[in-house]
Amino acid sequence: MKHKSFFWFVLPSAMAMMLFIFFPIISVIVQSLHVEHEQVIRKVESCDLFGCKESTTIDQEATAALRAAEPLGQFAGFKTYLDRNHLATKEVGTTWKNTNSWRDFGAQMLNLPFYKAIGFTLTFTFVVTPLVIIVGFVIAVAVNSAVRQLRGPLIFFSLLPMMITPLVGALILFWMVDARGIIGATLQHLAGDPELSVKASTPLMWIMLMVYGVWHAAPFAFIVYYAGLQTVNKETLEAARVDGANRWLQIRHVVIPHLLPLTTFIALMQLMDNFRVFEPIVSFAANAHATSLSWAIYNDLGGETRQLSSAAATSVLTIIGVAILLSPVLVRTWRDFDRK
Repeated sequence: MKHKSFFWFVLPSAMAMMLFIFFPIISVIVQSLHVEHEQVIRKVESCDLFGCKESTTIDQEATAALRAAEPLGQFAGFKTYLDRNHLATKEVGTTWKNTNSWRDFGAQMLNLPFYKAIGFTLTFTFVVTPLVIIVGFVIAVAVNSAVRQLRGPLIFFSLLPMMITPLVGALILFWMVDARGIIGATLQHLAGDPELSVKASTPLMWIMLMVYGVWHAAPFAFIVYYAGLQTVNKETLEAARVDGANRWLQIRHVVIPHLLPLTTFIALMQLMDNFRVFEPIVSFAANAHATSLSWAIYNDLGGETRQLSSAAATSVLTIIGVAILLSPVLVRTWRDFDRK
């Protein structure tokens, strides 16, 4: 393709990426380096028959004028990144000096908001992502092996979790794990403890959040794998069968290598989705037991006092985290492409 033709071909996509991806990211980075102006305080002296008293009051006009002149706020550099709600460098250093073991150090770190959120986010990501890939592949193989008359209904029921809005799906599971729900009552019966509550236990709440993550995302992996199974070379499978390969060996040596590029695609998508886990935490009202980076951003932006710089800093750290997570997969994909 000629350079001029290539330029006009790529221009619309490049402009869309600049408008909807690059400029918003730059805006968030700039906002994270500023903090809101403090209110202008003035001292006022009031006198009466009993004497004069000095009091302080907020100068609303001066405060409004200052914020209008500098809407981004005052420049703070990396101060927001280093405060207690984010990297907490001062607190980390103090904790490192005052603890005698890695276990105590880790426990103390999880008391800090950012590290508590990143701890759950990484755990959720590294548990849910491989389970989604495995469960989606197993369902795809099972549906593909079913008789043709049953495939339609099986595909429909397998896709139901993905059809439901994430917030609604999380609420359904939340009601089911309630003490009066079918899952909650069953757990109480099996444990022989009528006081057992999933909502009151941090480990059980983490497990239920991950169960929801797998339940909701497995249909995506299933439909991708099922589409890929339709492209498997039948002659290769037949040759493997003639050579004495059983069902497991056919899947291991023929099907799985054929679907490996799709596995890379699913892993990329799931790593990004799971790293920004948010809906189940809100639906389960689980913020007392588990918080994520996305929930921290939501919490900073909500309420009467919106902490825009704090939310922006957390967003930038989230982007950096996603880039670090995706880099091994992207590097491997690039090497495979370059080798070919």
